[in-house]
Amino acid sequence: MASQPPSASPLFLREAEIRRGIELLFFGHGELMASADALLEDKGLGRAHHRALYFIARKPGLPVGDLIALLGITKQSLGRVLRELEQRELVERKPGREDRRQVLLKLTASGTALEAKLFEALREKMVAAYSDAGSAAISGFWTVLEKLLSADRAALAGELGDKR
Repeated sequence: MASQPPSASPLFLREAEIRRGIELLFFGHGELMASADALLEDKGLGRAHHRALYFIARKPGLPVGDLIALLGITKQSLGRVLRELEQRELVERKPGREDRRQVLLKLTASGTALEAKLFEALREKMVAAYSDAGSAAISGFWTVLEKLLSADRAALAGELGDKR
């Protein structure tokens, strides 16, 4: 088991503590995402593909417009990613039921299998970190991350499912 990191200073609003938090976010995010990079590279895919697969898996039948909002990217950027995922038969598009102009996204069986492998790589890293940190630290971590979100982004995150 890894040693416990030092507690935050009671002066946690000082520049040094703020910078430490930012650095840990940068490094932590990079390490977490790197745990899936080898699998993505083997498939000739990148992190943008991973993010799309992740959110489509979380919300099957996701409208393209909602995925653009979730990812915070342009329609053009998403178009490139979706074309590649469709060509590899990982994602399929279907017209909306009420509005046939709406495009709904769903993972194929191959897409579901790949996303499950990618999730497992992330899950292992998160389980290890959560186990070492404990539930109080996890609650604090979630609170800080949620407070970083704009109201719109917080609403999108809240719509993804699994509530505490």
